Amino acid sequence: MDFTRIIELASYTLPAIVTGFVAYSFFELHIKNNDKKRNFLLNKEAHKESLPIRLQAYERMTLYLERINLTKLLIRIVPISHEKHDYENFVIDQIEQEFEHNLTQQIYMSDECWTIITTAKNSTIQMIRKAAMSDRVDSADKLREKILNDLLEKQSPSNAALGYIKNEVSELW
Repeated sequence: MDFTRIIELASYTLPAIVTGFVAYSFFELHIKNNDKKRNFLLNKEAHKESLPIRLQAYERMTLYLERINLTKLLIRIVPISHEKHDYENFVIDQIEQEFEHNLTQQIYMSDECWTIITTAKNSTIQMIRKAAMSDRVDSADKLREKILNDLLEKQSPSNAALGYIKNEVSELW
């Protein structure tokens, strides 16, 4: 083969190789963009369907936190006897029962939000138990009074959790 034949062969082959490479790159980019678009549309549709369920879960947990707010809880639940321990256990049982009723809502919330709700519940129970340990508290009515007086000095744990839920819901939009 002579040199001119090699140059002629290269002049035909090189543009074909470049054109093939450009076409391959274009189609690969096109396919990736279509995949991204399809995934975006699927996520958008899933988000549209899951958003109402997630909002309902946040609503239910907001209701739970409102119900375990100690001020409202102690007004709603009257002592079943004069004994402070009976009342303490009854109120704590009410908090726990309602929490167990809403356990499934955690799958629609972030782990951090669920942890904050659980912490609010545990802190509320701890406040009740701490007040019941006081030597000055000898009846159910005095226990209610002690807890309500303690709330004058600090806010109910459920208020902080409610603030977090409101923040998280505002980020869903």
